Amino acid sequence: MDLKIKLEQLHQKVAGLKEQIGTEEATKNAFVMPFIQILGYDIFNPTEVVPEHVCDIGTKKGEKVDYVIKNNDEPIFIIECKHWKENADAHNSQLHRYYHVSKTRFGILTNGIIYNFYTDLEKTNIMDEKPFLTINLEDLKDSSIKILESFTKTGYNLENILDSAEALKYIKAIRKEFEKEIENPSDQLIKLLVSRFFDKPINANRLVYFKEYTKKALTTSINESISFRLKSALSINEQIEKHDDKNIKPVDENNESPKFITTEEESEGFQIVKAILREKISSERIAPRDTQSYFGVLLDDNNRKPLCRLHFNTTNKYLELFHNGKDSGEKMQLGTLDEIYNYRNELHKTLEIYN
Repeated sequence: MDLKIKLEQLHQKVAGLKEQIGTEEATKNAFVMPFIQILGYDIFNPTEVVPEHVCDIGTKKGEKVDYVIKNNDEPIFIIECKHWKENADAHNSQLHRYYHVSKTRFGILTNGIIYNFYTDLEKTNIMDEKPFLTINLEDLKDSSIKILESFTKTGYNLENILDSAEALKYIKAIRKEFEKEIENPSDQLIKLLVSRFFDKPINANRLVYFKEYTKKALTTSINESISFRLKSALSINEQIEKHDDKNIKPVDENNESPKFITTEEESEGFQIVKAILREKISSERIAPRDTQSYFGVLLDDNNRKPLCRLHFNTTNKYLELFHNGKDSGEKMQLGTLDEIYNYRNELHKTLEIYN
């Protein structure tokens, strides 16, 4: 299954359970261990996932990091966990100590929602103060997930990660400096820009004026660029809507024209789901509901009682299940439609929720 989909499913689980998670240990079990599983590591295999690994630091004996993750018997990263209510940035000094003696290139500090990834770009074997990558389950970014793929068991690639880490480090630094210049242009930037069109000496008095001019010029340029992009996007949407309106054909008011076309695969998938559900309920209670983005199956034709959804309008096909509740849909990738039969228990469990 796609890494992003798995992370989105984990986020749904975290959102639904976090108020019931009262301890750091519960955070590890409910949130962090599933994250490790998503990366492809066997949490029940002590040669891959080593919990409570001893990291003796100088005279301090018995210091333990929460997890050491191994690949081909080599430690590749360590994970230090905190309670989900704690700030994931507030404890990197502890991870910093563990990192020094762990013989790994990467350290992760997490509260089960935010995962901060560290390495040693500044000084060898000394963990950097700032993370090069942050995975926030509440704000997943495709660019970050792409880098995370290099941390998976099957996709682990040390060189790719280090290259990405170095690039991210400098991109963040440049962006930070750029934002500073927008907020408060430096004398160096002002002189650099003004000297290209102003041939007189830039004395202190002129610098004061040009500082204000530069600040207004930068903010105006950015705002106009954003405005232009928004207008372009709106224009495209209007053109699409007008085009769609032209294609709408008048129909007799007494006849209803279907809004969506149900494909042959959706029909076949629905029949399989129906056959499974008929083991528990009558067929009259199993209602199809086709939409633009998915084909839904409802109990008693009630959209508050979804039994499953068929996502067949993309390259990969998914069966969305609701055995954990109607607000906790879980997508399962299907190789063939017959694989729907593999989720008989989940479909039956969904019925039990509503009955």
